[in-house]
Amino acid sequence: MAPPTPKACLRVEGTDIVDADGKRVILKGCATGGHTNMENFITGYPGHESEMRKALLGVLGQEKYEFFFDKFLEYFFTPSDAKFLASLGLNCIRIPINYHHFIDDMNPSVIKQGGFKLVDRVVDACAAQGLYTIIDMHTFPGGQNQGWHSDAGIHKALFWDFKDFQDRMTDLWVEIAKHYKDNTWVAGYNPMNEPADPDGVNLQKWYARVEKAIRAVDPAHILFLDGNTYAMDFSAFKEVLPNSVYAIHDYASYGFPAGDPYVGSPEQKEHLQKTYERKVQFMKEKKVPIWNGEFGPVYADPKLYPDHEKINSQRYDLLGQQMKIYQQDQISWSIWLYKDIGFQGMVYASPDSAYVRLLQPFLEKKKRLGVDKWGRDDSQVGHIYAPVIEHFKKEIPAEFVNKRYPQVWKIEGHIHRVLRETLMSEILCWEYASYFEGKTLEELEELAASFKIENCLKREGLNEILRKDAASE
Repeated sequence: MAPPTPKACLRVEGTDIVDADGKRVILKGCATGGHTNMENFITGYPGHESEMRKALLGVLGQEKYEFFFDKFLEYFFTPSDAKFLASLGLNCIRIPINYHHFIDDMNPSVIKQGGFKLVDRVVDACAAQGLYTIIDMHTFPGGQNQGWHSDAGIHKALFWDFKDFQDRMTDLWVEIAKHYKDNTWVAGYNPMNEPADPDGVNLQKWYARVEKAIRAVDPAHILFLDGNTYAMDFSAFKEVLPNSVYAIHDYASYGFPAGDPYVGSPEQKEHLQKTYERKVQFMKEKKVPIWNGEFGPVYADPKLYPDHEKINSQRYDLLGQQMKIYQQDQISWSIWLYKDIGFQGMVYASPDSAYVRLLQPFLEKKKRLGVDKWGRDDSQVGHIYAPVIEHFKKEIPAEFVNKRYPQVWKIEGHIHRVLRETLMSEILCWEYASYFEGKTLEELEELAASFKIENCLKREGLNEILRKDAASE
């Protein structure tokens, strides 16, 4: 039996999110990353989604291309997925979206209705299980940040330089708000994932503009607003917009191959606490709710790491410590992520699935080359890039290197972004696509069905941590 529909939209009341009766609601869930917005480490392709899709179109042709992606989108998230997430005690699912589902860049004034049908399927499946949803715009024309997940295919955030791009996405949000304005299972809108505005002021202007445009058609739904520089910096934020929750992303270096292992030392715990406190200082000063929109470690592959059990145990401990910090402040959170091919997901495609078996040689090559930024292990290729990095450091004075935004990447991050995550990954897209050459419709459906929850494995250690926290409220 379906749960009763909420009488009204959730809203902000002081430091809390509350329901129609004024009862506090702490949103706890995950993101459906890899579905309506695909990412390289999640489903195994290199580079950016648009590049990958173009390469696959060239190999498969229009009919097979559309068939494969229709099936992929159908199978990746079904009512069974929503039922599983509800069984863990979660209550809110974040839906990252690639704007291309709604806008064709060659005909940008027309909003594609197929985008609504795609997102509605997830919203409705979640509602049937009593799960709220947050609509998250994860990519923007020109790129709202320098990352692969903005699907711009470049290493600059050009969204901030073109009013046309900003107009286009403001108009899209108006249409989304019109569509969902009466849906009380939608907890709210996350207008922009991980903005990275080099000047720091353009983001505030766009937030003020899109908030006003959304409120004109939908005055009720909450806005979930990410901080600048990948949801980690609120130093330029001066005012609080009404009925808005402010969002951090709180990844810990201890949860990744390049970071120190987490041993639970007092120093490490203090570092986690201080990092979190720095990010939420704005919210605490302004007395508004906090939403941690992304966090979570990655996990070691048994095939690659003989000590994978020890590594993963440390990362579960890390996650548990982070959860303790969030419990203290009773903040809402959404872990990254729900489903992938075995790197970070709560659920993942089986190593015996058609998709993973087909791509296994390529996946191993990608890991060896370290072309995906997320969780990259440089043990096999670090020596190749080290001389390039040293060359840049030697020839460019540090005062000029430090002007390159985001400064936190340092010169190493910028070199890797251009050489590995953009250039090498873009070329590798054609190799990825070649694995699909000559596949029949039946074979393509089997590949897509690798992501059905019935064909996936569950990361029980992770899910048990989430289940316990969800039950602790």
